[in-house]
Amino acid sequence: MAASILKFAVAGISRCARHTFPSVRALSLSLPFRQGVPQSLWKLGRLNHVAIAVPDLEKATALYRDVLGAQVSATVPLPEHGVYTVFVELGNTKLELLHPLGEKSPIAGFLQKNKAGGMHHICIEVDDINAAIADLRERKIRLLSPEPRIGAHGKPVMFLHPKDCDGVLVEIEQA
Repeated sequence: MAASILKFAVAGISRCARHTFPSVRALSLSLPFRQGVPQSLWKLGRLNHVAIAVPDLEKATALYRDVLGAQVSATVPLPEHGVYTVFVELGNTKLELLHPLGEKSPIAGFLQKNKAGGMHHICIEVDDINAAIADLRERKIRLLSPEPRIGAHGKPVMFLHPKDCDGVLVEIEQA
């Protein structure tokens, strides 16, 4: 009796399976990640850093170095970007502490609106920044400068408009 009930249940499940949708988990495990997305000539890499605008660079540096025990870089002025930077090493990525350098600094404007500071942007590496820029332009993603500029790591960078990136200022950097 139990065997016949089990046989009936298995037959019923197999018939139902043809008419139901797979679960989200089944989809995520069974479909290639980029299915339906055209292959491009460039690829996203790892998260390079998360940038945080800070009103007091010395205080923020001391927090990460002295309280949290992180390794921090020296303060580096980047006049072409209008910022002072300090990098905090985290092992798998970095934090970039940003402080205004000059009156026309974009960070000064950010801190006017956010007095306590806060997350400013994320930076993601790309394997070919020129191909990425060309592709993003073609896809109508607004770029914040006409050409890449040299960033804090001495590599070309480009910022993408936050209104085209779900409200997040995204920086791409040549890996």
